Amino acid sequence: MLLELDESNFTVASGGTAIQLLPKEFALLEFMYRNKGRTFTRGQLLDKVWPLEYPVERTVDDHIYRLRKKLRPFSGLALQTVRGSGYSLSLPEPAAVPLVNPTTHDPELREAMREVFSKFHVYGQGKSMLSLAGQKDTLGYALDPQVAVTLHFVQGDLEWFMHTEEVPLKDRLFHLFVFYMFTGDPKRKLAVCERVIEAQVMHERDQLELDILTILDLFIVAGVPERALARLPRSYQAISERGYKNFVPVTMITELFAHLAAGSENDVLSRLDEAIGQILQEKPFLRETGNYKLVKGLWHLRENRPAEAEQLLDEGIEVLERSGFIPLRLYGFYRIYYYCRLYLPPHVLHRKYERRFTEAMEESGLSRYEQPLENLLMRVLNP
Repeated sequence: MLLELDESNFTVASGGTAIQLLPKEFALLEFMYRNKGRTFTRGQLLDKVWPLEYPVERTVDDHIYRLRKKLRPFSGLALQTVRGSGYSLSLPEPAAVPLVNPTTHDPELREAMREVFSKFHVYGQGKSMLSLAGQKDTLGYALDPQVAVTLHFVQGDLEWFMHTEEVPLKDRLFHLFVFYMFTGDPKRKLAVCERVIEAQVMHERDQLELDILTILDLFIVAGVPERALARLPRSYQAISERGYKNFVPVTMITELFAHLAAGSENDVLSRLDEAIGQILQEKPFLRETGNYKLVKGLWHLRENRPAEAEQLLDEGIEVLERSGFIPLRLYGFYRIYYYCRLYLPPHVLHRKYERRFTEAMEESGLSRYEQPLENLLMRVLNP
């Protein structure tokens, strides 16, 4: 793709489409276009685009955010966030003559690959899913549309979920709500969650997961863990009736979290802890292993054992990072932050995990998306 940059009018054009930019947006795009394919930190971009000025690093994030929205008509152009490094501009390569792999449209192979992705998903192996998807042309299979949605979720690709036209909004609603629940006041998110459940606007399986699992965490972080405990029998009944045995360990870990928040005695926690440990020995799901360590870490923190607590909390976050699911890492920090804020007296460890939660939210871009996400959900609830 060739971009035509008009410095006198601060416009960029390609393929007959012209877009008006603000001066600093134009300067940022011009610099990154000259250096396309290279990754620059926020500090480097501040030095190159804002010399002799005194902006903050958030200035770069805000300009990148606006540029992404304005440049959306240029299909294939991407201002990519390179996690832990900065930003990079990529442009689509000229189309090559496609090589057709004879197995690409084989229905049996497609179904087999869908099962492999499902197994990786159950075990929380996001990196394995991404690696397998990256080899689809070489291996010769077509990616199932629902798997593609999951892969965008694994990568925390919130902009895709907000703006894509590749899949219907209903197919994205559950994932959008999960992103939304990480932002702002949990009491507000709980109220919206209850409205979504009542309105029945999601696919049946997504609706069920929201109703029997997701809302449990919202009860806890909104300060009403007794409501989570009261709802748990209904959750276990639904899991049993539908044969969703893989939901059992995550529900038990949430039950442990609810009892912890409700101030239950250690003997109650110990019985649950033992049962969860036995399940994870048989099926060591990464997602559940990470969250289990986090909840046990919070338990140690409640018992005023900060050294053991910090070790378990860090191990839990590390496991969730190893899974490759960016939202799972956010979920971990989210649980730590709100539990410490609501249920424990101030401690130096709280500041550590509050800072890491804030950094993770900034990296994901979620800190800027609370209102757009809520507006979208309200449009669904009030058509």
